[in-house]
Amino acid sequence: MITLHLLKQSRALRIVWLLELLGLEYRLEQYARHPETLLAPDELKTFHPLGKSPILDDNGFILTESGAITDYLIQTYGGGRLMPALGNHDYWQYQRWLHYAEASLMPLMLLGLVFRKIDEAPMPFFVKPIARKITGNTRHNFIDPQTSLHLGHVEQSLQGQRWLCGEALTGADVMMSFPLQAAQRRLGTRDYPEIGRWLGQIAADPAWQRAEAEGGRPVL
Repeated sequence: MITLHLLKQSRALRIVWLLELLGLEYRLEQYARHPETLLAPDELKTFHPLGKSPILDDNGFILTESGAITDYLIQTYGGGRLMPALGNHDYWQYQRWLHYAEASLMPLMLLGLVFRKIDEAPMPFFVKPIARKITGNTRHNFIDPQTSLHLGHVEQSLQGQRWLCGEALTGADVMMSFPLQAAQRRLGTRDYPEIGRWLGQIAADPAWQRAEAEGGRPVL
């Protein structure tokens, strides 16, 4: 039996989606965030020293990091599904998306969130103008243009094909689901119709709907 340890309403829902896509039997162990820090509770350190979500336990084999978990599940249980054939250029483009989701796109989403929280945080009135100037300049000069650059890249990549790696859904779409859902929530997709279409396909997928019913909609 596969057990997935995950934070409630987190980006780990995409791994639940993958488990549903693969038709695997699994058990979810869900954990609430620490009420003050919003980080994972210390209970997760029982399973891995870093105590981060998600943690996959496949009959005693422990694996962390969503990209590695996605690759492992597909290569172990996919039977050739959800990934291009090994050894060609399509496969390596697929691998690029697996890494790109967390290494390139998600940090921009997190930076945007962090700077928004700074703007909303209570602070002495004489500090607010300074703090907002710093956050405003950072957003204007780095976060916003980089986010537009990356979303434009994804938008262009989706043109002329149904999913990120062609006509078939793959683990690349699984990994990219959360950062693009976060982008949709915060920025909308009016300027990115292909991303909007792609997200609509995910929302309509029965496996995704089952995953949401099991794991709860993530907080974006």
